[in-house]
Amino acid sequence: MHPHLNFDLLGAQIEAAHEIGVKTPVYLSAGLDERLARKHPQCLIRNQQEQISWTADFMTPGYHQFCMNTPYLDVLTQQVEEVVKNYDADGIFLDIVGVRECYCQYCVAQIRRQGSDPRNIQDMRILWEQTYARYTNRMNETVHALKPGLPLFHNSSHVDRGRRDLIHVNTHLELESLPTGGWGYDHFPLSARYAQTLGVDFLGMTGKFHTSWGEFGGYKHPNALRYETALSLANGARCSIGDQLHPAGQMDLATYSLIGEAYREVEAKEELCRDTSAMADIALLSVEATIWEAGSNPHDQHNHYDTGAVRILLEGHYLFDVVDLQADLSKYKVVILPDAIIITETIKSKLTAFLAEGGKILATGRSGLSPDGTCFEFDLGVEFQGVSPFRPSYFRPHFELPSLRTASFVIYTEGQNTVPTKDGIVLGSKENSYFNRDLFTFCSHQHTPSDLQESGTGMAEGRDGIYIAWNVFEDYATKGSLAIKEIICYTLDRLLGNNKSLITNLPAQGVTTLQVQVNSKRWVNHLLYASPVRRGLGVEVIEDLPPLVNTEVTIAATDQVQDVYLAPQNLSLPFSQVNGLVTYTIPLWTCHQMIVIQF
Repeated sequence: MHPHLNFDLLGAQIEAAHEIGVKTPVYLSAGLDERLARKHPQCLIRNQQEQISWTADFMTPGYHQFCMNTPYLDVLTQQVEEVVKNYDADGIFLDIVGVRECYCQYCVAQIRRQGSDPRNIQDMRILWEQTYARYTNRMNETVHALKPGLPLFHNSSHVDRGRRDLIHVNTHLELESLPTGGWGYDHFPLSARYAQTLGVDFLGMTGKFHTSWGEFGGYKHPNALRYETALSLANGARCSIGDQLHPAGQMDLATYSLIGEAYREVEAKEELCRDTSAMADIALLSVEATIWEAGSNPHDQHNHYDTGAVRILLEGHYLFDVVDLQADLSKYKVVILPDAIIITETIKSKLTAFLAEGGKILATGRSGLSPDGTCFEFDLGVEFQGVSPFRPSYFRPHFELPSLRTASFVIYTEGQNTVPTKDGIVLGSKENSYFNRDLFTFCSHQHTPSDLQESGTGMAEGRDGIYIAWNVFEDYATKGSLAIKEIICYTLDRLLGNNKSLITNLPAQGVTTLQVQVNSKRWVNHLLYASPVRRGLGVEVIEDLPPLVNTEVTIAATDQVQDVYLAPQNLSLPFSQVNGLVTYTIPLWTCHQMIVIQF
């Protein structure tokens, strides 16, 4: 009971919502409970220096996170049981949970009882995994013993790529991704393009806030929510928009008017967005997923490799999925190994089978190397000679870029020294700088120019695919160089040849997907366009939605197409189908347009 109310607010909310057919999952802040934190501080997560997490002390306003390997788990279990028993909840959402590092005395005592030492990091990691597994099992058993099948999600703000064991402790997935809250507008597609490959229900979780959670009186422009919910639909996701109740207990009409503008459009579109699967030419093998597979923690490392790759794939309007090592690669034409994927026996076996069926590889940086880092495991047209000592170094392509012609293009990230194999096709050369920037050897404001002398192979093609000798995806994530994007797009177009499933003249900030509804014998082509601008310190804002004119799309389809029409407008669109290619033009649209290809 809220101390300033004389009635059960949660019960009244559920009753009112159910009267108008609105489902009500119930949220519990599982990892946080300030009242109990002050009564039982011994149950809080501690690092090796005995410091607590989230907030440094009890003299600073903020939250303190609990360890689930303490008696707190019993209290949380009772809370969850109370909610499920006493309320007509349509689901349970448990927040601020996950595999957490902890050196509280409960964890130290348990690891010692198990015959190990808390200074042994590998054994501690096993303990932390066991703690989370015990927590999820306890919560799931508690909920489903009372209401079998009740939707249940454990939220850690990120769905780990490659941890299907953690994914399947949930009945569905909720992809937390508030663009203005630090996630940015390219985070959700990265998360969703992975989630849709898993065969589970999932939703995109954004918020109505101008910034992030916990902001009272902050509102997005309605166009931002229109775009964000459309982005969920385009990626096969359901929709969720976060709010925060005012302590007065009154609904904020400005918030629900804002949400309503987006959901009005979702309602008109949702029939074409249910039970979909994505069509994809390219599989991006997630570095995060391979690090989990190797037994390490990717959260200890930056994630620029996956991020940079997804940005280029989105801006180049490729159809792609993000995959882990359990994915079936047979439907893809190209697999990207971005920057840091060492070829273990598991990966080698999987890719060998993929190549045998005619697939191709794009490998960059250290990707493609054997576990000992001495040679390439596939025929990519080059032999490995070691890590380049020059940072930065330069790439001179043997082809002309669409926007920049031919030059020596600086690449800031780590490069590799390679030479072509006997049958390798050299597509560009590597050039070193005169010297690395140092105390007594430096030039200009940033770095030393190229010495303009060829120094090995920068890019080559072999029987199995193409290799680029730098961490180009990391470079794009951190520097955003146009040259890098155009080099990668040239490479992917070369590998795909005439087998691209979709071609469009969308601007770079546009997004396109192709979703398949098998039972309805139709494909749905989603086109989105918005141009976020940065305001304040790093807040990405969508306000204006400029109209696009004469957007051209060509889709590969061998089966006979019966109709092409705009949805939800239900307006037929002129199209042609020649030699297995369906072509149409959308005269005018804004924000989000669906085009249905009916067979």
